[in-house]
Amino acid sequence: MVSTFPSLGDANLTGVRLELRELQPYLVRWRRNLHQRPELGFQENLTSAFVSEKLQKWGIFHQTGIAKTGIVATIAGAKPGPVLGIRADMDALPIQEENEVSYKSQHDGVMHACGHDGHTAIALGVARHLAKHPPTAGTVKIIFQPAEEGPGGAKPMIEAGVLENPRVDAIIGLHLWNNLNIGTVAVRTGPFMAATDLFECTIRGKGGHGAMPHQTVDSILVATQAVQALQTIVARNIDPLDSAVVTVGKLHAGTARNVIADRAELAGTVRYFNSTLEKLVRQRFDEILTGVCQTHGASYDLNYWNLYPPVINDRAIADLVRSCASEVVENQSKIDSEYQTMGAEDMSLFLQAVPGCYFFLGSANSAKNLAYPHHHPRFNFDENVLSVGVEIFLRCVERFCK
Repeated sequence: MVSTFPSLGDANLTGVRLELRELQPYLVRWRRNLHQRPELGFQENLTSAFVSEKLQKWGIFHQTGIAKTGIVATIAGAKPGPVLGIRADMDALPIQEENEVSYKSQHDGVMHACGHDGHTAIALGVARHLAKHPPTAGTVKIIFQPAEEGPGGAKPMIEAGVLENPRVDAIIGLHLWNNLNIGTVAVRTGPFMAATDLFECTIRGKGGHGAMPHQTVDSILVATQAVQALQTIVARNIDPLDSAVVTVGKLHAGTARNVIADRAELAGTVRYFNSTLEKLVRQRFDEILTGVCQTHGASYDLNYWNLYPPVINDRAIADLVRSCASEVVENQSKIDSEYQTMGAEDMSLFLQAVPGCYFFLGSANSAKNLAYPHHHPRFNFDENVLSVGVEIFLRCVERFCK
């Protein structure tokens, strides 16, 4: 297989070393192998076996079976020094792939629709290079994490001790990002991705005949008023300079046209960057639902919980990543230091435990029809970006572990 790497559109990427350009065909091959065999969270048995096989072949010490299917590879330099963690998620999504490609998913109803196959391939590329060229000092721990898409693999991996023995001093990770064109990097100091809270609520009314509403408590009417009232949390209770979103994504009620439903079920998500908003939003949910339900003689049950905290990047590590990325993507206009998204990531839990940085590596290429959004059944990305990700990681390793 011959690499077709040398340039990515109008981006000047001469910073990618020759050895990684030669590795590019292998990165593509690994990514496509993973793409064909996608697995859901905590079921990444084939993926984990594939990763372990490569690490073993390259003589890299690693531990398997962490948080069920996670792996940690440890590569030590010749001298003592700082420890840098690199995190890559491995899981896929319950989506039926619609791409017509030679490496299409072979698992019905499961697809790598978010780029985690690329993340795993990039991490393998870093491991392969470091096996040949270990850091002069310090240690690199590569964390292959399950279940980012849910229910969350970062927490059980941290609890299993992946940041210890040796203790990780800082951690970095990337996400291939189809909202940005290939050749672009987004890295921001401070809040980068949002916290996500989840909620489920059941409105309990009193059912009856559609022609006799005075004998009922209409749960659908109560639920629709609750949905509208919940939007006032963002509109009127949160500082407009503090971004937040309340989304009701599900509303189920009723069984027949002429029956007033006795219960309605709604569910959704809340997003914000400022962690102090969690308590306020939770309190306002109860106050609003109590008020709306009491007005109509209904009641409610609410289940509200925090899934992931916000992704907060450490200034020093973000500066390191930004500096290394700027050496690879030499057009400085391609480095975005202000980018944020209300998307969420359990990389946030690693960043709560140790200083670190999570960044986006643009992967869309509309000229190749590779610009479908994440979680779309036709999601795919420009594979030329794989060696770029390896290069940025390696530059961070080389500078951090000096």
